[in-house]
Amino acid sequence: KFAYWNGFAVGAICTRVEAIPDCPGRHRIYIMTLGVLAAYRNHGIGSKLVSSVLDHITSAQKEDGQLYTVDEIMLHVQTSNEDAMKFYGEKFGFERGELVENYYKRIDPPHCYILRKKLR
Repeated sequence: KFAYWNGFAVGAICTRVEAIPDCPGRHRIYIMTLGVLAAYRNHGIGSKLVSSVLDHITSAQKEDGQLYTVDEIMLHVQTSNEDAMKFYGEKFGFERGELVENYYKRIDPPHCYILRKKLR
């Protein structure tokens, strides 16, 4: 999904549905990326993009049972990205989970935390 300002794409969020290991038949939404151009940050664009995903999950689960098996939403956040952890935690109730060492191959530090929000 894209966010536009005066006809120009200034932000985007990309997600996928994936199986939850060790929970047959259950799924989660994985946030692969969320980005807003620097000049357009702090205007609520990122919040609106995340909210649109959460709203879509809720409405799809209620209206026709689509995404009914989705129990959580998760993402990886680089350990040094305090702003992202604060954004997801304070605004949306994500909880910081386990540390994954050497998750990233081309950035430093290479470690990340898993952030999760339980939907049920």
